[in-house]
Amino acid sequence: MSHLVAPSVLSADFNNLERDAEMINNSLADWFHVDVMDGVFVPNISFGFPVIKALNKVAKKPLDVHLMIVKPEQYITQFRDVGADVLTVHYEASPHLHRTLQAIKAAGMQAGVALNPHTPVSLLEDCISEIDLVTIMSVNPGFGGQKFIENTYKKVQDLVALKKAANRELHIEIDGGVNLDNYGKLVTAGADVLVAGSTVFSSNNPTQTIADLKVPVG
Repeated sequence: MSHLVAPSVLSADFNNLERDAEMINNSLADWFHVDVMDGVFVPNISFGFPVIKALNKVAKKPLDVHLMIVKPEQYITQFRDVGADVLTVHYEASPHLHRTLQAIKAAGMQAGVALNPHTPVSLLEDCISEIDLVTIMSVNPGFGGQKFIENTYKKVQDLVALKKAANRELHIEIDGGVNLDNYGKLVTAGADVLVAGSTVFSSNNPTQTIADLKVPVG
């Protein structure tokens, strides 16, 4: 299966969000990536329920919603109701991760877990069969445009080994610093979902950049 590309709307033009959403609709992108930040778990604040609901009205592709918030288990049904198709919580913010994953699935969404750069993949061994997607943070969460952390490749390889052993349907997503120079190496390592924010929306031709990120590797 070819890899997926999920442009991050955090890097879109908020004054022209509908225009940028239509660009994603009409491009080769596969998902919309939506970052939700609360100013507590990470030092930034972003989209709330009304914005995601409005985005869902124009989006013609799945919403991949990444929660960078404390106590994400309190808001599962609300995110389902505003249109989330994939709901990802952070391992570091989920003390009862297995229960939270089950609740996400019971609400009808795919369940994801995100790992901060310092969090090892091995901590997911006990619940990997319950996870649909693992997001490896390749920058420290909270802001776009950061430098890619090179240890990400090793983490992808570790996760591929876990995937082969326990959950072959697992998606491996990379979030942060993905660009045209490193996407091929990431896909070769085993990633199959690429989040791209600044790379897409800072380019002169975002639609073409998405197409370039979709070019098969190998």
